[in-house]
Amino acid sequence: MKTRGEALRDYVLRRLLLMVPTFLGITFATFLLCQFVPGGQIDQLRMSLAGAGGGGEVTGGGGARVQLVIPEEQLARLNEYYGFDKPIPVAYATWVWDAVRLDLGDSFRYSEPVVTVIADRLPVSIYYGLVTAFFTYAICIPLGIVKAIRHRTTVDNATSVLIFVGYAVPGFALGAVLSNLLSVRLQLFPLGGFESGGASELAFLPRALDLVWHSVLPLIAYLAGSFAVTTMLMKNSLIENMSADYVKTALAKGLTWRRAVFVHALRNSLIPMATSVGSLLGIFLTGSFLIERVFNIQGVGLLAFEAVQARDFPVVLGFLVISSVVLMIGNLVSDLTVAFVDPRVRFE
Repeated sequence: MKTRGEALRDYVLRRLLLMVPTFLGITFATFLLCQFVPGGQIDQLRMSLAGAGGGGEVTGGGGARVQLVIPEEQLARLNEYYGFDKPIPVAYATWVWDAVRLDLGDSFRYSEPVVTVIADRLPVSIYYGLVTAFFTYAICIPLGIVKAIRHRTTVDNATSVLIFVGYAVPGFALGAVLSNLLSVRLQLFPLGGFESGGASELAFLPRALDLVWHSVLPLIAYLAGSFAVTTMLMKNSLIENMSADYVKTALAKGLTWRRAVFVHALRNSLIPMATSVGSLLGIFLTGSFLIERVFNIQGVGLLAFEAVQARDFPVVLGFLVISSVVLMIGNLVSDLTVAFVDPRVRFE
C-alpha cells in the first residue's frame, strides 16, 4: 500500500509525462496552420512590391514599365531564411528542438529574439495578473460569504444587482466608457499606458503612485467579468454546504452556528474556489488584448494579437509554447490544491 506522499509523487510524474504529447499536439496543429495560412512574410513582401507601383510595376527611365517581381533565386533564399523550404515534419522537429533549448527564433516584425520580445512585455502582464487575482479573491470570497449568510436580504439583493450589471457589460466596453468619461471629459485619470513618460526617473513613492494612477481604470475593466463569477461561486457553494446533513448534525450535537458555518461548511465551500487557482497562471500571460488595446497597455495579450495580425509566426508560436506550458502546469496546480483542501481526494 502506497503512502500518500508516494501516491502524490507518482501522480505528479504521470501528469508531467502526459504534458509531453499534449504539448506536441497543440504546437504541431498551430505550426501546421502557420505553414499554410496566407499572408506570411513572403506574401507581404510581394504585396508591398505590388503596391509600390500599382500592380507590381513602376515607371523606369524613358517611361518604360518595369515589373517588380521576386527572382526565383531570391525567392528560394527567402524560403530558406524563413524556414519554408523544409518538409513540414523536418521543419517542425527542428523548431521543437530549438524551442526545448529556449531558442524560439527571431521576430519577423521586431527583428529581435522572440524570447526578448515576450520578456519585455511580461512585467506588465504579471503586474496586472497579480493585482487582478489579489483583488478578485480578497473581495469576492468575503462578499460571497456575506451574500450566503444574508441570503435574500437587502444586502444580498443590492449586491446581486451591481454584480450582474458589471458582468453583463464586457470589460473592454466598460473600459472604453470609463476612459471616455473619467479620462477625456473629467481628466481624472490618464488615457492609457502603463506609466507616465519619465516615470523611471522618479523616486520610488512618486513612481508607485503614478503606477497606481494608471492602473485604476484597467483594473476595474479586468475585474468586471471575474468578479461576478467568483462571488456567486463562493455564495452558492457555501449555501449548499450550510444546508448539508453534516452541518445539521453538528448543530444538533451542540456545536455553535458560527463554528459550524465558518469552520466546517466554509472549508468545504473553498474546494470549488481551489479549482480555479491554476488558471491564475494563465492570467499572467493572456490578460485581455481588448482591454490592453483600449488603455494602450503593452502586455503579452496585445503582443500575441498583433503578432497574429502581422503574421509574425515566430512570436505566435513562442507565445503558444509559453502559454500552453503555463496552462498545463496551472491545471496540475489546481488538482493539487483541491487535493490539499479536500482530504477525500486520492491519487491512486
